[in-house]
Amino acid sequence: MDSVGFDLPAQRTPLSAAAETGLKIVVVGGFGVGKTTLVHSVSEIRPLNTEEVMTQAGVGVDETSGVDGKTTTTVAFDFGRISLNERMVLYLFGAPGQKRFWFLWDRLFSGTLGAVVLVDTRRMDDSWYAIDRLEHHGTPFVVAVNRFDHDTTYSLDEIRQALALPPHVPMVDCDARVRTSSKNVLITLVDHLRTMALAREATP
Repeated sequence: MDSVGFDLPAQRTPLSAAAETGLKIVVVGGFGVGKTTLVHSVSEIRPLNTEEVMTQAGVGVDETSGVDGKTTTTVAFDFGRISLNERMVLYLFGAPGQKRFWFLWDRLFSGTLGAVVLVDTRRMDDSWYAIDRLEHHGTPFVVAVNRFDHDTTYSLDEIRQALALPPHVPMVDCDARVRTSSKNVLITLVDHLRTMALAREATP
């Protein structure tokens, strides 16, 4: 998905002097699923991105079925920031989606408290690797289904079944172009992390 047309805030917000808790969050998913778009739509600072124009060198290497109109690709990572309140700040890292850059994911997962797996129903198979790596690292995550042009071909229950996700993993719909929708995904992740932390504290 091209990172254009998203709902940006009216102005970029400086970091609050009261900010004391910073959480590293990684957004992962397949090629063209909308990771760069999500980071750009929700970030309160000008996002860092490493997008490059796709060239003939990628033909036959990058699988573009379903995202034929995509003209750029992330070659390292995206970075943005959003303050959920005066004290809690999320630092967002968007991982590259092409298989040839997946080796970077394990480095990005270092120090990560949680992750968002962004799913494109046109390319569901691309979600398997992201989920597998997060489970391997023991990183909590939520799944966000990016509804391109409000695609409702599959329900959340059908997608959960297709991905073999256990019931405790939160799953939400989103539109990565819209700031409020992307922010809701991040709030869902933070709520999930808080629930898990409280459950650990309650365990004798």
